[in-house]
Amino acid sequence: MKNKALTLILIILICISLVGIIGIALKMQLDNSDKTETKELSIDEILKASVDIPEIMTNLSGQQFIRITLKIQTTDKKAAEELKKREFQVQNMVIQELSEMTSKDLEGKIGKQAFEDAIKAQLNPLMQKGEIEKVYIVSYIIQ
Repeated sequence: MKNKALTLILIILICISLVGIIGIALKMQLDNSDKTETKELSIDEILKASVDIPEIMTNLSGQQFIRITLKIQTTDKKAAEELKKREFQVQNMVIQELSEMTSKDLEGKIGKQAFEDAIKAQLNPLMQKGEIEKVYIVSYIIQ
């Protein structure tokens, strides 16, 4: 009789513990999803958190060359200040990325988006204060 009662009490305690653990996990998941919601920034906030990269002229893979200007949006003003200091690293990464590309690689919306995503992916690991939100191609000419 004691063994059955003890077993029943242990089963009830385990069930209560599991319900509590699941409840805590769900609460934490909901809290994290609230924090990850991105608020819509005003254009003034975007400009304060953005850095202009001056025109870069470099060879593409092949006989052509490109002149390109970028604007890079960061998460906040401090990240933008850090990125401004890292401008030489940005230019280096852009030149390296473009040296592996042909003019066909940059054709159309998909080609430009792939280039922007590649630059963003290479810059984010460098950032210590915030991260890169978006890379914009402001102007480019392929000759």
